[in-house]
Parts: sequence; structure tokens; C-alpha cells
Amino acid sequence: MSERARWYVVHTYSGYENKVKISIEKVVENRNLQDLLLDLQVPMEEVIEEKDGKEKVCLKKKFPGYVLIKMFMSDESWYVVRNTRGVTGFVGPGSKPVPLTDEEVRSMGVVELPKDIGLEVGESVKVISGPLREFIAVVQEINFEKHKIKASVDMFGRETLAELDFNQVDKLV
Repeated sequence: MSERARWYVVHTYSGYENKVKISIEKVVENRNLQDLLLDLQVPMEEVIEEKDGKEKVCLKKKFPGYVLIKMFMSDESWYVVRNTRGVTGFVGPGSKPVPLTDEEVRSMGVVELPKDIGLEVGESVKVISGPLREFIAVVQEINFEKHKIKASVDMFGRETLAELDFNQVDKLV
């Protein structure tokens, strides 16, 4: 087993990214492999699409056909991932997976957050990206598994509940 967990890129059939992620998460839970396979992500990005003359914010996969996995490479972890339905293989020469460099992980926008993000329910945050950028929001709920918060935003004199990624908000100082 490698000395530290690294991020690997897994190639999937197009459109199977979320199915692969869910399948691997189920195997990890069923076989109690949480100490080998630590995190799975299908990186998403917000894009503005125009439909019927209206702009709409949509989430699109940043890397269609790929899932990012943070894991300790071992025979068992390799086998679990490689034999998941919808996986065509790891990215790397032949059957040898090559971990991403720290710089590649940063440039891909992989969200690596500690369990304690320094936010508490009731705390005010500033939205730093997305359609609510520059708004101040009050944290209502924190979901560590999904890396999201629910926060109320005062829009046009009304409180509106919004779901935001951890990386879309900054703690107010």
C-alpha cells in the first residue's frame, strides 16, 4: 500500500460517472473499506445556458467520462475500482494507475476540505461565486458528506434558502 492517499482518475463510460461513484461508495460501505477509498468526486461547474431567451444556471460535468478517487493504492482498492460496472480503467499507461500531482489536483478544482470547515449554523458568510455572488447568507445547515451548506439569503426583502458548495462561501471576518 502506498505511503499516503493520492488522487487517481478513473475512466468511465460516458454518462456513467455518477453511477460509478454511487456503486463504489456502496462497495466501500459494504466491505468496510473507508480506510482505503477515502473520497470520490465527479467535479461539476456552473454554466449559464440560454433557453427560450432566458438565462439559466446549470451544473455540468467538468470532465465527462471521468471520476476522481482519493485512495490508498493497494491490490484490494485497485480491484474494487477496476471491477466496478461502468469503469473502463484507470488513467495511466497500461494497467498501472498514475496518481495526480498536487498541482493537477489544485488545477482541477478538487474540493478537499477538512471535516471542520470553521463554519457554524447561524454564522454569516459571504457568497464568493455563482449567481448569488456578493450576497451575505446565514448558515442554516451544514452537510459534510456533500460538501454543501444551506443558507438563507436576503433577496428583495425576502429570506430565500440556497444550497451552496463549501467553496462558494467565505467566512466573514
